[in-house]
Amino acid sequence: MTRRHAKRVVWTAPGEVSLEDITVRDPHEGEVVVGAEATLISPGTERAFLLGMDNAKGAFPRASGYSYVGHIEEVGPGVDTHTVGERVVCAASHMSHAVVPADRCVHVPAHVSCEDATFFNLCAIALQGVRKARIELGEAVVTFGGGLIGLLAMRLARLSGAAPVITVDLHESRRDFACEYGADKALDPRDEAFADHIREAVTPMESKASNAPQVVIDATGFPEAILQAFHIAGWMARVVLLGSSRGTTPDVDFYRDVHKKGLTLLGAHASTIPDNESSAGLWTWRNEVETALRLIEGGRLDVQPLITDRLPAHKAPEVFGRIAAWDPAVLGAVLQWA
Repeated sequence: MTRRHAKRVVWTAPGEVSLEDITVRDPHEGEVVVGAEATLISPGTERAFLLGMDNAKGAFPRASGYSYVGHIEEVGPGVDTHTVGERVVCAASHMSHAVVPADRCVHVPAHVSCEDATFFNLCAIALQGVRKARIELGEAVVTFGGGLIGLLAMRLARLSGAAPVITVDLHESRRDFACEYGADKALDPRDEAFADHIREAVTPMESKASNAPQVVIDATGFPEAILQAFHIAGWMARVVLLGSSRGTTPDVDFYRDVHKKGLTLLGAHASTIPDNESSAGLWTWRNEVETALRLIEGGRLDVQPLITDRLPAHKAPEVFGRIAAWDPAVLGAVLQWA
């Protein structure tokens, strides 16, 4: 029996983060041991669980993270799909070594860096949301949220042929970055003329009832953003709820905002991703991850500009402190383990 001493990021209490020493067990049948190169923090989701926000409450202490890149160090009995030394991604927590099911590991192409590969899971989440929207060439798409998921959804919508693509965010710095990253326009939802600016940005089309977006993707989960998404969506538009909701959305007039306009509401939580078989508009997690890695490898999806922080794993409490305080300067924070 091999006993591996490892380090793991742990949330000891709401808002409190530290590193702890753990012992990693041997792999059972169908499992592998992966040694980390890098992990990516998902600021929105991990902040919600760290602070115990609505729909993200749980017991402490707890581990966090689900975007892990490393090399396989040991394979358990019955594993013939992966080999020792192979570089893979998996949905493990922020830790130096992890035991994971072999069938939940995906090979990383040689020309994709470990840093870039850490985005595999967030890309998969954004991909399944954009895929559910069934974007057609030339449709206007608005994404609420200039964080990682919102920016990835915007970029993937653009790759899908959306035009224009518009980002909505509260922070000027994030709006500026969204335009640098590919948005045709970025707007402040607090602007009194917000709805007018949306209409001005969307090219009128004879086949549409109004110059309003055909697809609106909310990547924030905040009630105010969801309500605005309903308001600005065009006739027969699709509204995708990609960000996990943080509280209930009051004052929704379903007749005016949804029913009369013929909106299609699409829930796009990652838990709806199927395990075994892909179909039109609904791909498996493995297929989404492989697609994300191919897009990165081929240069179609550049995630390097999204990385704002690179730091050794022992400094995780520092960056989580900034995330808990909602520092808009933090987008992609990569923890380095090797």
